[in-house]
Amino acid sequence: MTAYAIAHIRPETMNEDVLTYIETMQSTLDPFGGRFLVHGKEVEVLEGPFPGTVVVIGFPDIERARAWYASDAYRAILPLRTKHIPGEVILVEGVPADYDASKTAAGLRAEAGL
Repeated sequence: MTAYAIAHIRPETMNEDVLTYIETMQSTLDPFGGRFLVHGKEVEVLEGPFPGTVVVIGFPDIERARAWYASDAYRAILPLRTKHIPGEVILVEGVPADYDASKTAAGLRAEAGL
């Protein structure tokens, strides 16, 4: 099942550390099959406050996403970002191609007795 690393970041200023982090990122993703799906794009906010921007990286599965984040190569460059760019990062599994939200709702209804 495809998995995603999603970062909600609030870049402040560009500097050498941040540029080195960006230049090095892809080489940390390659061994784990990771690829950028969203990076460096403006967000269109439709509801609520949303300061900053989003980065989405796709992986073949959650195990490879976890292995990438824990890898020596990524851990070595991570402080280059965290020292300069506040934000949150999560890992999450995607849904299968045949996912049907109405089936999820039916299960939730049954669990809730509604």
